[in-house]
Amino acid sequence: MTDTAQTAAPAPSKPRMQSPLWRILKGFAEDRLALIGFLVFAVVVLLAVVAPWIAPQNPYDLAQLDIMDGGLAPGETSFSGMTYWLGTDPQGRDMLSAILYGLRISLVVALVSLGCAIVIGVIAGTAAAYFGGRVDTFIMRIVDLQLSFPSILVALILLALFGRGVDKVILALIIVQWAYYARTVRSSAIVERRKDYIDAARCLALSHRRIMFRHLLPNCLPPLIVVATVQIAQAIALEATLSFLGVGVPITEPSLGLLISNGYDYLLSGRYWVSVFPGVALLITIVSINLVGDRLRDVLNPRLQK
Repeated sequence: MTDTAQTAAPAPSKPRMQSPLWRILKGFAEDRLALIGFLVFAVVVLLAVVAPWIAPQNPYDLAQLDIMDGGLAPGETSFSGMTYWLGTDPQGRDMLSAILYGLRISLVVALVSLGCAIVIGVIAGTAAAYFGGRVDTFIMRIVDLQLSFPSILVALILLALFGRGVDKVILALIIVQWAYYARTVRSSAIVERRKDYIDAARCLALSHRRIMFRHLLPNCLPPLIVVATVQIAQAIALEATLSFLGVGVPITEPSLGLLISNGYDYLLSGRYWVSVFPGVALLITIVSINLVGDRLRDVLNPRLQK
């Protein structure tokens, strides 16, 4: 009787858990349009950061301006031999330099207001979901009351009270935006609050702060990241609208919206570049952010994955 060699069947391999960062990177690699949007937005941020070093001039330094260079068309060369690729405005400012500096103001206003609004909204939304009862009712009634009014209307009223200034615009955008994050975090935290790991943390007599921010909040981050990405574009558009209406940033620190407003009066005279080029820069920035936000929503939401 001969022994036959028996080979054991290989054990089924367990599916490897992918980290959220790996899923995001893989999701962008699979979507060429979203990848282009991410790269464009990265270039926009880089240009805004290095604007003082790459801009041909400081467009708001009067010593560098020459009224004789005012109104030059794109590609024209001034008497000093300098070529203005995007033209100049009637005051002699190089439009390329003005756009680079305008990007800095727009992005700073959007990102600073975004960060502060997220902190306030996360604390309010997490507390409302965790404690429930009267705390939840009080916070969510404030959120519902604010979200019942258009954002632009609330911002206009606030800036009419605060006055013009970059810090005033940032404060107005914080007040306008925090409710979005509070509602987003609360809706996710309510689902997580009923799970066993929260009950286990309470049985271990952990502090409320530790349960809220060490155990509950990390599981609510995916939808928060998506909303924050979309809100960056909305904050930039809202700030541009306020500046276009003349209640946003002052003329000494212009953003893209104020540049569009300054060139609006010259459209009928044929100097389209004073307003069109800042508008194109604003459009490219907002579209690239929206492409990134749409892809993040698809990657981080399991229901939307194929």
